[in-house]
Parts: sequence; structure tokens; C-alpha cells
Amino acid sequence: MKDTQQQEETATNYNREQYKTSLSAAVFDESTSRILSFSPVKKEQKARKKLSFQSVTPPVEETVTRSIAKVPEFLLEAPEMVDDYYLNLLDWGKSNTIAVALGKSVYIWSPITQVATSLLELGDNDIVTSVKWNSEGTHLAVGTNDNKVQLWDVTRQKKIRQDVRHHARVGCLAFNGSVLSSGSRDSTIVNRDLRVHGEYNTLQCHEQEVCGLQWSWDGKYLASGANDNRLLVWEDKTALHFTPSSSPLSSPTTPLHNFDLHTAAVKAIAWCPWQRNLLASGGGTSDRCIRFWDVESGKCLNCVDTRSQVCSIHWSKHTKELVSSHGFSQNQLTVWKYPNMAKIADLTGHTKRVLHMAISPDGTSVVSGGGDETLRFWRIWKKPRVVVEDRSQHTPVRSSGLRTFSVR
Repeated sequence: MKDTQQQEETATNYNREQYKTSLSAAVFDESTSRILSFSPVKKEQKARKKLSFQSVTPPVEETVTRSIAKVPEFLLEAPEMVDDYYLNLLDWGKSNTIAVALGKSVYIWSPITQVATSLLELGDNDIVTSVKWNSEGTHLAVGTNDNKVQLWDVTRQKKIRQDVRHHARVGCLAFNGSVLSSGSRDSTIVNRDLRVHGEYNTLQCHEQEVCGLQWSWDGKYLASGANDNRLLVWEDKTALHFTPSSSPLSSPTTPLHNFDLHTAAVKAIAWCPWQRNLLASGGGTSDRCIRFWDVESGKCLNCVDTRSQVCSIHWSKHTKELVSSHGFSQNQLTVWKYPNMAKIADLTGHTKRVLHMAISPDGTSVVSGGGDETLRFWRIWKKPRVVVEDRSQHTPVRSSGLRTFSVR
């Protein structure tokens, strides 16, 4: 049984009469709007004032048993967030700003200043169906229900590009350097080179809506998931085989791998940041499993039944763990130890499906959002202290600084 009818009807039946008359102005007036406003929390759940931005560190083995707070650090109200499993409406950029799509609008929220700004508002007959930051956190890609892909310079609050390469809504987006990829309900993936106007190709292999799309950290592989229950992996030489702009034809459409072990839609896709050939994927309501794949050998390494619809997955940047968000029937986030997949913690509080999740640039926190129209911030990991070698004395010295490694 695929996750189809109920979610697909949501966007088209969306009650546009609930929109505020001027969402932009209302962001700065809490008396007239609750958009991205703080909700009351208990004293022991008092909101932190800021989330710090730090460099990514290599993973380390967890040596000390730790506890994870079972309540969010704080939460924001996110009215008009569309309750649709196939959309991707939340992302946390490298510049430590969060983009969230609420109905026909996109807002940018800073955890440091706690200020929300309105980036765009579509026409009355359209809604935002996906958002994605580029790797630098300076530009935001936006997909719409009206088949469009827009690119915005967030600093200047200016739309710098728009195209219509799809024939249905654009539910997922992914960046690979200057390449912007989009997945659509028309079952295709479009890759466009942003450096050259009109340079794009189309991958045609899925049979239903593409709802998950992720480039590997090294840009070598593109993973796509869809409502046909399949997870495909494309090599860059196929996905980035652009035809001349004068005759943009479809590129070769044979993926490197065609994984068909899931029994429901595959939306949750995550590449491991410290083992580049390792891919995790999660299935929908009738599947509920997280699977791990070695894309070099094409083998499924493990499968875990989570007992809930899998909506999103993120790997830890600091230790060998991952966090998943879930829908039916528990609406929780779960932190797992890898590779034995021992459950470390369940984080509850959402009253409806946790459809979206994004990880902070410093790798310590995640923000979750979903059908209950709230964003909740969870501190899961700590920034590790790294032992560096003082070669002048030939003794290890513990440093409070962070050793970095490059991620694309």
C-alpha cells in the first residue's frame, strides 16, 4: 500500500482563506500573527537564546554514556505548514539560518537573532512544495506546486532564476556545487548547471512521484527515492551528462543501482558523512524500515523495522549515530547507535507526523516540523574536544579547538 491519496489531496484542497492578509508585515507583529513565534514552554524546557555555528568535526566513538533531553529546547509556531508526506519544506543552511515553507510563503529564521523575515510569497493559486540551501548557505532553491524551480539570493532577497522543466509539482531539491537537481510528481529528475543558462538534462527512470533526492558528500553519486518504492543511485557521469543548450535531450537514464527492497515510498535518504559509500534510506507507512546500502558493492548491509513511517534521516557529524523522524503512528524522533542500531532515545512531543527534519551546521542540533504546525529544536550531540599532538614536546595535548574536514 503506497502513501498516496490522502497526502496528494492535501495540497490541492489547501484552505487558502486562512492566509493572513499580509504575512510579511505580520512577522514583526506578534499581536497579529503567530508565524515563527515562540510558544510557551515549561520552566525546565526554557528556550536557549541562540544556536552556535561551528565547523564540522570528524566522527569519534562515544565513550561516555550520555543522556539526551526528552523535551525540545524551544519551539516555534509554524502555521500553514502543509501536511503532505511527499514535500520537503524545511532546511538549515550553512549560514546558520533556517528556511521554512508555510503555505505560499517562505520565511528565513535565525536562531541567533530570533528574527524571521519573509523571503517570498507566491500567487493565490500556488504553494511552496520544497526548499533547499546551496552548500554555502547563500542561495535558496524553491520548488512550487505550479511546476517551477526558483533560485533566490537570500542576502539581497532577490529571485535570480526561474525555470519550468517539470510538468507537475516539484517536491524535492538537491545541490551539488553549481548543479541544482529537482524531483517532481511527473516522475523525472532535472539537473541544471546554474553557470550556463539553459544547460540541463532529465533523468527518467522512476514510475511515480520523486520525493527524496540527495547528492553524496563528494558529489560522486545522486540518490533518488520515489512513490514507486524504489531507491535509485546515479553516478555523476550520468547525472551530469549535459546536452548542448540548443537541444536539451534526456541524458542516459540507466542508474548505477536500482534498489527495490522497500515496500512503500522512499522519501528519507541520507549519505553518511564519514563513510562516503554508505547510504541510509527509509520507507513509508507500509514499510517502516531503515535500510543501509553499500553503493560500491550494491549490497544491502542491514534493515531495521522502526515500527513507524520513516519521514527523514540525518547522520551525526561527530559520532557514529543517526536520527530519524517518524509519522504513523508514534510521531517521534529516534536516535540510533550505528552499526548495531541500538535505540538511544525516543524524542516525543509532536502531535502529528514529523514530516521534516534538518540538522544544524555545527552538527549538534536538529529542528523538526510537521503536521502539528510547530518547529521543535532538539539538542542531541555535543561538539567533541579533539586531542591534537604537540610535536615540540611529543606529548598529546587536549585542545578546545575543532579539527575540520572538507564536505561538499
